[in-house]
Amino acid sequence: MVRKKAKKIMGHRTLRFTLLLTAAALPAAAIADETADAQPERDYLPSDIIVTGERGGYVIDDGSTATKTPTPLIDVPQGISFITEDQLEDQSIRQLNEALRYVPGVSLETGEGHRDEVFIRGQETTADFYLDGLRDDAQYYRPLYNIERVEVLKGANALIFGRGAGGGAINRVSKTAQTDDIFAGAQASVDTFGAFALLADVNKPLSDAVAVRLNGTYEEFDSHRNYYEGRFIGISPTLTANLGPATRLTATYSYDDDQRVVDRGVPSFQGSPLRGYEDTFFGDPDFNRSEAEVHIGRVRLDHEFALGLNANATVQYANYDKIYANILPTGTDGSVVTLDGYEDSTGRENLIGQANLVWETAGDGFASTLLLGLEASRQDTQNSRREVFFSDNDAQRINTPLAEQITVPAFTLAPVSRSRESTLETLSFYLQEQFEIGDHLELVAGLRWDRFDLDTVNLISGVQGDRVDERVSPRAGVIVKPVEQLSLYASYTESFLPQAGDQFLLISPGDERFEPEKFTNYELGVKWAPLEEVLVTAAAFRLDRTNTTAPDPNNTGLVVQTGESRVEGFEVGAVGSITDFWQANLGYTYLDGELRTSSDFGDAGARLQQLPRHQVTAWNRFDLTEQLGFGVGVIHQSDQFASFSNTVELPSYWRVDAAAYYTISEQISLQLNIENLFDETYFPSAHGNNNIQPAEPFSARFGVRMEL
Repeated sequence: MVRKKAKKIMGHRTLRFTLLLTAAALPAAAIADETADAQPERDYLPSDIIVTGERGGYVIDDGSTATKTPTPLIDVPQGISFITEDQLEDQSIRQLNEALRYVPGVSLETGEGHRDEVFIRGQETTADFYLDGLRDDAQYYRPLYNIERVEVLKGANALIFGRGAGGGAINRVSKTAQTDDIFAGAQASVDTFGAFALLADVNKPLSDAVAVRLNGTYEEFDSHRNYYEGRFIGISPTLTANLGPATRLTATYSYDDDQRVVDRGVPSFQGSPLRGYEDTFFGDPDFNRSEAEVHIGRVRLDHEFALGLNANATVQYANYDKIYANILPTGTDGSVVTLDGYEDSTGRENLIGQANLVWETAGDGFASTLLLGLEASRQDTQNSRREVFFSDNDAQRINTPLAEQITVPAFTLAPVSRSRESTLETLSFYLQEQFEIGDHLELVAGLRWDRFDLDTVNLISGVQGDRVDERVSPRAGVIVKPVEQLSLYASYTESFLPQAGDQFLLISPGDERFEPEKFTNYELGVKWAPLEEVLVTAAAFRLDRTNTTAPDPNNTGLVVQTGESRVEGFEVGAVGSITDFWQANLGYTYLDGELRTSSDFGDAGARLQQLPRHQVTAWNRFDLTEQLGFGVGVIHQSDQFASFSNTVELPSYWRVDAAAYYTISEQISLQLNIENLFDETYFPSAHGNNNIQPAEPFSARFGVRMEL
């Protein structure tokens, strides 16, 4: 205990030192340099894929999230998908999980009805979510009312994001205050189930150098599912202040309050989702509830020391308070359904400090962009669980007749059966070089060193877990540009995940001895801008996951670290303004993945869970006149297994969406969005074999947008 206490004190001092360095170093430099001449803004983005006009369009040219440097997207050696604010508005999308349905290579897990959970290139995650490049890893539903765009960066890449992100990472880019514009807007919408949303966005410069912006929303949820309801409140003020000709301060805060029914879907029957009960709620509407309160505050300082020498520093604090309770189905024989239940609560505090220095130089026939960065974080988590006991002999599971209206027998909550605390401290340093040779060749290489210190304690048994990992994660890429509008690339990246899992709630004494899991991504790709406002991409990849724990094949009863899986595939996409009246975001992904050896996930040869072999996403907007337009969207996923057992199959499906837009004036426009136009019955996601989510049938949303 003395050693652990001393280690904790050293860890706290390291984190405080790093955060102080992050928060204080750049202001000091800014003050010292505040009399420097203002430097002209660098036009580093290629004009061939810049979208102009009032609408930003569906294409972006900013690849900085993938490199932490000012890099055009066409020069990033990595597959990236994105959904811009315009596309989100055209599709009337309010939640992150809704937006991700239109991203190829991403499939949704139900998240037990209370959180975002996805598969990226076959890798499941509840934690690889980021806000402006900083980790946002608690389990909750993420809103989009204050978001400018969503980016999905695919393939392992620890150099930029640190641990996890084995299949990729999902980053949300926040709306920020603009010092050069004043505007105000409001939106209202209601759908045929009775769900509605109200949104407001106001930006006001206070002077030539300072501006504030406020985004807010109130939503109420509803759907075809019996008893489903909920509401969401979100408010997000931001401040932008130009502290000098070369220094900018950005401060943001968001408060999100989400309350909704926890809907675990339907069980399976004879290897498929249970049919005929798509509206049936397999729970107790008074007990199945989720409440999440999220506070995220962030301050970022950007400073330009000289032309080509820039730095930024960010400090982010996040507080998450989450509780959910549910009765859920665990199986059916066609006449009765088995029910289980529990209540779970989690409290988490994250403190993250990050600083980056970017140095751009150029000479005769070469150019260099050097990134130096550091990041430190501390995460404190408390988690507890209480089981449901049914009145029939205090059973934890009980059978009840299968019917359109499920009767849940009387139950009580038992005393706390699981209680645990964890403290996670990380320290990272990273280095990346982007070296251009002439006009046709660019090399990208970098290393990240992470120190990962996890302490956990089981408060029921008193058993403690303690694991320290130090890892170096490489990144390497080659980009060949025959012409400015075309890039060909090859890349190699790695990432790692400690054995405590992506939420780091508890590490058992048995798992302490195991090395982190390793993700290795090999990728070949092409990015091409055939038209001024169109970007076409394609990539072929292999993603290997190793160091997964597994039962000893020699039947010793011990656990070994021999589990492996592999995903191979390719994807193609096109996004942008194809003509003056046609905007599109189109994608196709082929994925083939299996367990190469037996592991804790399943037996060797099993296909990875919820990995559709074929996936199609296509959204189109056509503007017939300046006033009238319409949209058409298509989603397709082929058959997929609900779990590694490969015994329950989610059938393939096609879904067609539609929209219509009418502009009354410069200030007012109307919108109609239709989801599942042909009223198809399908099951897009699951959480294991017996929590399968039926999709919404035909529904329409009517909206009005006002701008000042």
